Amino acid sequence: MLRRELREYTFKLLFHGNFYEGEELEEQIANFLENEEGLDEASRQLLAGKSKEIFPLIPQLDEKIAAVAKGWKLNRMGKVELTILRLALYEMLYDDQVPGKVAINEAVELAKKYGGAESPQFVNGILAKLISE
Repeated sequence: MLRRELREYTFKLLFHGNFYEGEELEEQIANFLENEEGLDEASRQLLAGKSKEIFPLIPQLDEKIAAVAKGWKLNRMGKVELTILRLALYEMLYDDQVPGKVAINEAVELAKKYGGAESPQFVNGILAKLISE
């Protein structure tokens, strides 16, 4: 699986997780992975592992996003944009395989595909502030 495909599936999985908590989250992740066509077993395992790394970090990621998102409270942000920001920031901080500028570029591409008309600029602006810190 290409890194871009993995990133897109990770985004979908994280977005899916926005709507569940606790034990239900684990069950819903398993359901998502089981029902997602086009994933082989190795990819499912990779996505499950990555989600288990990212979900516990969401409070720290959100704290950093909130610190630079002047005038925007996290609960006012669209779930798509917030999920993209979380994934990109995770890659910038914790994934040594992804350079910061690549994480931003890929986040903007996800925003173009899944967000609204203003999403790419919004995502780019927030992540640009985060990378300069």
